Amino acid sequence: MSSAFDHDLEPVKRASACAAPERRQNLVRILFVHRSLADVERCLYELKRVRYTVSADVVVTPEQFAGRVRSGLYDLIVSEYPSTSWQEMQVAELLGQVKKGIPLIFLVHGLKREAAAEFILKGAADCIEVDSIGHLPVAVHRALEEKALRDQRDRAEKELRRSEARYRALAGNLSYGICRCSLDGRFLEVNEALQRMLGYGSKEELLALDLARDVIQDLDRRAQLLGQVGSGAFVELVETEWKRKDHATTRVRLSGREVLSEQGELEAYEVIAEDVTRQRELEDHLRRQAASDSLTGLANYRRLVDVLDSEIKRSKRTNREFAMLFLDLDGLKRINDRHGHMIGSQALCRLADVLCSCCRDIDTPARFGGDEFALVLPETSAEAAKLVGERICESIANDGKGPKLSVSVGIAVYPQNGDTIEKLLSQADSALYSMKRQRIMAAESRQTATGQTYRELYQVCSINRFVDCTPVEITGRARVSLKIRNGIS
Repeated sequence: MSSAFDHDLEPVKRASACAAPERRQNLVRILFVHRSLADVERCLYELKRVRYTVSADVVVTPEQFAGRVRSGLYDLIVSEYPSTSWQEMQVAELLGQVKKGIPLIFLVHGLKREAAAEFILKGAADCIEVDSIGHLPVAVHRALEEKALRDQRDRAEKELRRSEARYRALAGNLSYGICRCSLDGRFLEVNEALQRMLGYGSKEELLALDLARDVIQDLDRRAQLLGQVGSGAFVELVETEWKRKDHATTRVRLSGREVLSEQGELEAYEVIAEDVTRQRELEDHLRRQAASDSLTGLANYRRLVDVLDSEIKRSKRTNREFAMLFLDLDGLKRINDRHGHMIGSQALCRLADVLCSCCRDIDTPARFGGDEFALVLPETSAEAAKLVGERICESIANDGKGPKLSVSVGIAVYPQNGDTIEKLLSQADSALYSMKRQRIMAAESRQTATGQTYRELYQVCSINRFVDCTPVEITGRARVSLKIRNGIS
């Protein structure tokens, strides 16, 4: 399978050999652990689309994987999960045995959030849903960047451990701030890079500070700084915030070692400080993008599930209920067919604007998918949720824009209507479509009274007029059980 795929990759390899120098810096050597060449080709397409030049091999079995990793040089491993040929974390375990520190990204099918977090804790760089393969280039960039930073930091730490002469040479490093601290955390010596990182004009100003005191004097954080944790355990580097001279906050990642006297007594600590402010800002930006809907700016389905999970845990602690509205924009297909998809997209954004204007800061409006939306209302009863739903219906009907819109609303309250995310979503969905059925029955009674077919009435209501989602009683004159605004009765 590997040789067959090598043949398919010949054009990529030839392009790599002929590429300009600026493209060679984006060359990535990837080992795919995957049974589907189609999925591998999708990955390569997404990477080449953002100007990565990829050299790739494909293996299927653990034996093939072990041989390739030992004999080849790879920047990244991309593995499918689950796979019939592999046990759960066997790829990571084999990779750990080789001890090459190659980042591992899993391509997963419907993996739960908790399982993905567990994979990352066990050493995976990231987990990407196959249906969201477009996120792969970002994950690859982040994994390679973090590996490069780890390699630089490891080289710097090795240099520190060799000799005082090597330390003095490293102290002139312009990329990493390096300092020597007393046993109580006071600066004894700092290099120019740390001085520049914190915006001080002279070393004397910086030496007067005690920025490392909090870390040095805390036993647990000091052990973490020095890597003095259980044997074989993963060491999470210390991150903290230091104030610059201009009072701006700089996020720094710290690693260090003990400095012993000739008598073998501890006399100081040497600390390497890496400015990770921009890296964390980029991660926060990517995290926000991953949790928001690109069209409406609302929370997406992943964020909605996180919020519901948090609300369920909070409600269990406080014994307070919360409500969720499930909303469906009526007649979106007809709007697209009659007015075009641009107007249909604008209709979705109009509903998103109404949801934002009708909720509190603590509420979470989200786009569930397609023409379906949700609104999570903490500490809200069924009665209060119904009022919010009515306010949304009224607002979308009178937003002053065309075409006229209406929504159907379903309500679910925790814990009365369900004690899990799945049950709440199912109950709200059932309530929404129960309302739609009531409207159909009302239209049919209208048909009996007026001779107008239901299909004609529903088309008029859903496209040209706002149909309120609140049913009313049918009178002896068989009046339709829908309150139809703008003059239709």
